Amino acid sequence: MAQPDYNGPDSSSGAGERVTVAVYAPDPILHVGVVHQLRQRPEIALVDAADGAQVSLVAVDSVDDETAALLYRLRHDSTTRTGLVVGTFESGDALQRAIECGVTAVLRRSEADQDRLLRLVLAIANGEGVLPGDLLAKLLDHVGSLQRSTLDPHAVSLSTLTSREADMLRLVSEGLDTAEIARKTSYSERTVKNVLHEIITRLHLRNRTHAVGYALRNGLI
Repeated sequence: MAQPDYNGPDSSSGAGERVTVAVYAPDPILHVGVVHQLRQRPEIALVDAADGAQVSLVAVDSVDDETAALLYRLRHDSTTRTGLVVGTFESGDALQRAIECGVTAVLRRSEADQDRLLRLVLAIANGEGVLPGDLLAKLLDHVGSLQRSTLDPHAVSLSTLTSREADMLRLVSEGLDTAEIARKTSYSERTVKNVLHEIITRLHLRNRTHAVGYALRNGLI
């Protein structure tokens, strides 16, 4: 995932009256495009994530496991609010994942011109939610479908995690590596590796990022 770009030393002038924004995008071309649009607006000060942006703007084609893990980390940063510029939501489940990961505003990439991006950022900074009407309808339909499925006695129940497994996956989602997780949990690195390997194997997942995405999507962490 590309790191946020920033205006440079001269951008600090008057920054106290401007909304500070960090831009994340896995596609360098997409990243440059969003940064270019926002840099032209005097209401915006582009900063690096380490500088504590008021708004974190994540621009992606779709919400995959890596994106969900990033959104989850940003949700636990109390200094920032998160918005999403997205190409498409492949399903209502993907939209629900984004909302559960703390996204407060959504804009389609195809509609992300300079004015709409600015309105999105200002709305996020003001604590407002922004969701296109058709996406809201899709979300409500999806939630309704889930509610109906829970009433079906034949519905497949979700796999569960032990408290130790959930704790370790939560730490993975926060960007910690094996050694850091071992120190946090007071387990050996071998135990951490074994526990994470067991989760991935049992749930037929690809890797740790996939495991975090699965757990977030199913409300297990």
